[in-house]
Amino acid sequence: MIRFAQPWWVNLLIAVPVALWFLPGKGAAGLGKKRLALAGIFGIAFGLVEAAVVIYLRAASSPLGELHASAFVAVPKHLLRFEIWREAATMVMLGAIAWLAGQSAKEKALAFLWTFAWWDLAYYAWLRAAIGWPHSLLTPDVLFLIPVPWLGQVWFPILVSALTAVAVWRRA
Repeated sequence: MIRFAQPWWVNLLIAVPVALWFLPGKGAAGLGKKRLALAGIFGIAFGLVEAAVVIYLRAASSPLGELHASAFVAVPKHLLRFEIWREAATMVMLGAIAWLAGQSAKEKALAFLWTFAWWDLAYYAWLRAAIGWPHSLLTPDVLFLIPVPWLGQVWFPILVSALTAVAVWRRA
């Protein structure tokens, strides 16, 4: 059964690719296909790092050290605090790449969304390749932890990220 993400406002992220699609002009034109491709490659590589961290975290949190990725594993509080800081650092790194890629604020925002989209898509692809998770698009996941845990099914971030990548590419 398809469920929407929680908290409710996380579902509003679907407006990002829709807004990008309908914004006038070619805002990413200054980025060019080469910069977008390089930022996308960074996003894909960073998605592998993110997947590896999650695999290690889940293995460390499992009583037997097993790789159970089918459901959220209770993470010890000291690791959860560090995980929140790691998520914040991830946003800083994605933002830094966007800052370097774009000239104007609009280009930087589009580069961030582009890199974020490829990072998120690659994260799920790498997890699937490494441990066979997620089992389906309806698999529940913890999407993000800042400012509160975001819970949803895998289809939601994949849909938002795929549509965002298409919308940014259209503008380039």
